Amino acid sequence: MAADTFPAALALVLAHEGGYVDHPLDPGGATNMGITRATLAGWRGRPVAKAEVMALGRAEAAAIYRARYWNAVQADELPAGVDLVVFDAAVNSGPARAMRWLQQAMGLPPDGVMGPMTLDRARAADAADTIRAFGRLRLAFLARLTTWRAFGRGWSRRVRETETAALALVGRPASGTTPTRPKETIPMNDTKSLLTSRTLWSNLVGLSALLLSIVGLDGSALDHEGLSQAIPQAIAAGSFIASTIFRVTATKRIALT
Repeated sequence: MAADTFPAALALVLAHEGGYVDHPLDPGGATNMGITRATLAGWRGRPVAKAEVMALGRAEAAAIYRARYWNAVQADELPAGVDLVVFDAAVNSGPARAMRWLQQAMGLPPDGVMGPMTLDRARAADAADTIRAFGRLRLAFLARLTTWRAFGRGWSRRVRETETAALALVGRPASGTTPTRPKETIPMNDTKSLLTSRTLWSNLVGLSALLLSIVGLDGSALDHEGLSQAIPQAIAAGSFIASTIFRVTATKRIALT
């Protein structure tokens, strides 16, 4: 992969990381553009205050990302798309873990070292398959963290969006499946006999029951506390429910055709 793609990859990472954050549940503490206080202190070679993290500029953040993460995973040597997911994971979970996920995704022993064997396998493997396998490993790890409840939704979105962008670089759909033809609305068969329509007969039964209820059913022999009125109403309700079920069932069968 060419070195001049780093700015585009960095832009995506920064969009996920956001600005200054000091979340009490974040083990990294005060963070700006994804750069933690400890990372900034290590970069500058001295302790730093939260105010210095807050004042961190984009140019310095970019330099840190290139040296400590992009170069650390040898992203310039990785195929397009693969470089992006490995870089983003390195920022989020550390370079060594990102390299282990890459190795696992390709069926190699996960030693966390980007050696010649790992690079050769990455170039030879199907990039889209590697990207998807990498994403599954990454999400599985994140879901096991105790902070998943607080940050899981954001992490899931980040992994999904990074994977989508990476797959776009290799010209593959994000779902990993062959696109299917959209469902079409298919009209009912006009030649269908009315006599075989369950919907029609259900409606006719319901209508008949309502008419009997209106004109009064002779139910003197059965009339206990208005039973003669309840029977036609129950028949009507049941028939209309059956009619609705038949209609929904028929619609589903047509949609699946």
